[in-house]
Amino acid sequence: MVRPTPPTARLLVAGLLAAAAVAIGCLAGGAGATVVTTCRAAADSDARVDYGFCVAELGNHRESPDADTWGLAKVAALTGVNNADDAVYDAKALLARPGATDGPARAALERCAKLYDSMGFTFAEAEDEINNRRYAAGKGKVTEAASLAHQCDDALAKAGAVPSPLAKHSSYSVKIATVCTAITNLIK
Repeated sequence: MVRPTPPTARLLVAGLLAAAAVAIGCLAGGAGATVVTTCRAAADSDARVDYGFCVAELGNHRESPDADTWGLAKVAALTGVNNADDAVYDAKALLARPGATDGPARAALERCAKLYDSMGFTFAEAEDEINNRRYAAGKGKVTEAASLAHQCDDALAKAGAVPSPLAKHSSYSVKIATVCTAITNLIK
């Protein structure tokens, strides 16, 4: 084995020291926040946060691996958009089935499709507010989005659609709104 010459060894040590300094700087600047640590902090700060849900849902998003706390708050809002879009699709699919729904249940599903469509825009507005560092406004939009899920639930219950065909989307909306709010509260 060839031993490096002293100048080469010094360059290697200098390179390693520079890489270590960059890594420490990233950690101090918040880039070291991970989905796991951020979800743990969110769950510790707000008992309503479902830690497992937070890790599973944020961990699946393509932007999560490189996101800091601020980025993960935005990711949470974006997953709310995706869920709302899926709910609209599911509601329209139920409405398209011949004879599957009629009368009050049909009207309730049509209302829910509109509510979830609005919810998608509301979560997108929340992401925009958080992106622009207007955290109170972002959290307000997230709260508004969750209330739209409750309005859909109420409409379906009044129509006698029990259990709700959109229950999983409603539950998801409320959980992700809670996660988004809790993570936004962590931003310093």
